[in-house]
Amino acid sequence: MRTPFLQYLYLQKPVTMAIIICAISVLPWIGLWDFSANESREAGIAASILETGNCVLPTDAEGELAYTPPMLHWLIAAFSLPQGHVSEFTARLPSALALIVLIGFTLFFFGERIKFQEAFICTFLLLTCIEVHKAGMIAGTDMLFTAFIVIALYMLYRWENKLELKGLPISIPILIGCAVLTKGLTGILLPLLVFGVYLVILKKHRTLTIIKALIYAGVASSFLPLIWYAAVWRQAGDQFFNVLFVESSEHVHGIWYYFGALLGGFMPWTLFFFFSLFGLKLRWPQKFNIRSLDKIKMFSLVALVCIFFFYFIPSGKKSAFLLPAYPFIAVFLAQYTIYITEYRMLVTRIFVGFLSLITLVILTTFVLTITHVIDPVSITAQFTSNPLILNNATLVKSAVQSPDLITTGIVLIVLAALVTVIYQMFKKINLKMLYATIFLAFAVNLMVDGIFIRNIKSVETSNYSFTTSTSISTNPFLGNVFTATAERAGKLPSN
Repeated sequence: MRTPFLQYLYLQKPVTMAIIICAISVLPWIGLWDFSANESREAGIAASILETGNCVLPTDAEGELAYTPPMLHWLIAAFSLPQGHVSEFTARLPSALALIVLIGFTLFFFGERIKFQEAFICTFLLLTCIEVHKAGMIAGTDMLFTAFIVIALYMLYRWENKLELKGLPISIPILIGCAVLTKGLTGILLPLLVFGVYLVILKKHRTLTIIKALIYAGVASSFLPLIWYAAVWRQAGDQFFNVLFVESSEHVHGIWYYFGALLGGFMPWTLFFFFSLFGLKLRWPQKFNIRSLDKIKMFSLVALVCIFFFYFIPSGKKSAFLLPAYPFIAVFLAQYTIYITEYRMLVTRIFVGFLSLITLVILTTFVLTITHVIDPVSITAQFTSNPLILNNATLVKSAVQSPDLITTGIVLIVLAALVTVIYQMFKKINLKMLYATIFLAFAVNLMVDGIFIRNIKSVETSNYSFTTSTSISTNPFLGNVFTATAERAGKLPSN
């Protein structure tokens, strides 16, 4: 049951509650494991900014110019400036803060325009799905770009809905400009495409008015990026054109890739929607008219379809490219989830029981490992001889058998979530059971981040600081990591 404090937050301060929960889900964990190869490159460029003061075209650790939009590197450098070096925490902080801001804006935006219950569930489906959570935990441009694009789309909708396309709000060109400085020209093409298609389908404004609105928004949004592009042109000359497009040729996939990416990205809720299919009555689809939807649902549908097809056409595909569509997909999934929960109770209980069973098995495995009844490493060795997998199993075993305060606290949170779900399964209020299931999904995310990933990816001797000149140290077990030549907080692992 909710405590009075949680009930107060839910009823009176829901956005504050969402922000606090989101912060708990990401901020304590983003500094607990080492850089991946891709993260190392981003951190190395930010370290170069701190070292040289060159914010226009900094170099990476190999001394090559970083021909990529600089917003992420600027933010990493800004967050790292007080401590004088780039750490894992400060490198991932822009993505984590972008996720927190996105969650807050999403609940605030949809909470005013659809049923609050739908908006609340939409927000937490978004927060607990794998793809969104993962993007908020790494040093990369995906979540930062998503926050700028999605919030810009919210502001564009508000511009049409409240201001009738009069007096362009300054927040729109700032957000779109920041999106361009994060991932290039996609940042201006994508939101204007979505907004233009929405205005055409809306049939509320004249064609000339639509064209003028798009031109105004596009031109105004170009000023901020043009300042940087001009500085790049002045510094790099003809090589300037390298920064116009972000290469994605290394992510070539077939036409069906994004369908699988969405199914995997919305886990564990994909399982719920799969189970729900068995509770639906099949019938011929009725004729659908998009204009029969209310404006916010129409806008959401247009946004998710346009974003999907915008990234569907190029051969370069990556699951994170679809992140800007996730909030708009979550709106419809929340509505569907509430319907299934209220009118297909058995389906909901089967899914909740399945998720609870998996969690119970994991907790039981923890207890048996602590009491030395089972050996996870020996069990894993029966199915694979891969040394990396066996090493990961050993690390998790050590963490479980000698739990620190973080591990113990997370296990207690997961146990509390599991007990809450089981308790609500025997009650008649199905929506409370749904909320309890969201709490369980949140707790499982904590367990994955705070126990599994923290112990698998962390190495005791890998607390490196970025200070002055950098070089690359290649370790066969750790991959490529940047190490400071002037200062190191830990010892280098031997090659």
